[in-house]
Amino acid sequence: MKKCIYIVEDNPAIREIIEYLLTEELYEVKTCSDTKSFWLQMKNHKPDMIILDIMLPDGNGIDICTELKHNVNTYAIPVMMMSANNHLNYVKSKCTAEDFINKPFDLNDFASRVEKYAPN
Repeated sequence: MKKCIYIVEDNPAIREIIEYLLTEELYEVKTCSDTKSFWLQMKNHKPDMIILDIMLPDGNGIDICTELKHNVNTYAIPVMMMSANNHLNYVKSKCTAEDFINKPFDLNDFASRVEKYAPN
């Protein structure tokens, strides 16, 4: 069975690139453009990994990560935080995600990081 990865990213171009890359790596991918759609997806199915943008139109990835990591049903799901603002030290101090990556990122590096947390 394919591993499922949720992508929470409001920029359609970035979301589509990541979705394409992970689909090519044989993952099942669900995309969300905001926090509301993410939480709706989470009611239906728990993914094997979550990739979160920090800045979202109706909230932020730090709050999502914090909520996931404080919930007994979701704390073990690996989370990768993405940021274009190079504030990853701040993010690391606020959130216990497994990995952090700056945008723009190298696609090969990104794919190998995902493989580390959700091996196919």
